[in-house]
Amino acid sequence: MRIIAGDRKGAKIFAPKGRSTRPTGDRVREAAFCLIGPVDGATMLDLFAGSGAMGLEALSRGATRAVFVESDRDACRVIERNLAKLELRGAEIVCADVRRALLTNAAAGRRYDLILVDPPYEEYLQMQKTLALYLPRLLKADGVVVVETDSRLEPELPLELRTSRSYGSARLTVYDGVHDGKSS
Repeated sequence: MRIIAGDRKGAKIFAPKGRSTRPTGDRVREAAFCLIGPVDGATMLDLFAGSGAMGLEALSRGATRAVFVESDRDACRVIERNLAKLELRGAEIVCADVRRALLTNAAAGRRYDLILVDPPYEEYLQMQKTLALYLPRLLKADGVVVVETDSRLEPELPLELRTSRSYGSARLTVYDGVHDGKSS
């Protein structure tokens, strides 16, 4: 795996060993960032971060702050290694359950420009209600959420659907924040 674009373009990154983590492939990551658009100066939340590939890509492309949430301790160490290897700053690794991290972020009133959601495919439906509750509260009005699921699944969130596209066995569904007239 490697970084596709930005300051660290071409740099190889580590992935957790074993089968419990499914890193987002280069092709799907590139497609995601084409759909997202520029991330210069963005604050981002990477849920189910795994190797951190998506968040690392965002930092390489100009995001200024990234919070990586991952429950697997080995994967958290891999994210740490990748951040050190790439000498990327502005990152925080939260090695905790995603539900707990969502609750903590919402309680603290944190809001993000970009939220990346890539759970194990078989767990998405179990998480959908929790994501539907918290993501609108954590996303800035002009923010973007990208959900990666199995290509056969169409996620449903109470956000404005921008697009949903399949790439092999993966589906990327992109949502825009809901503009409620409040400042973000």
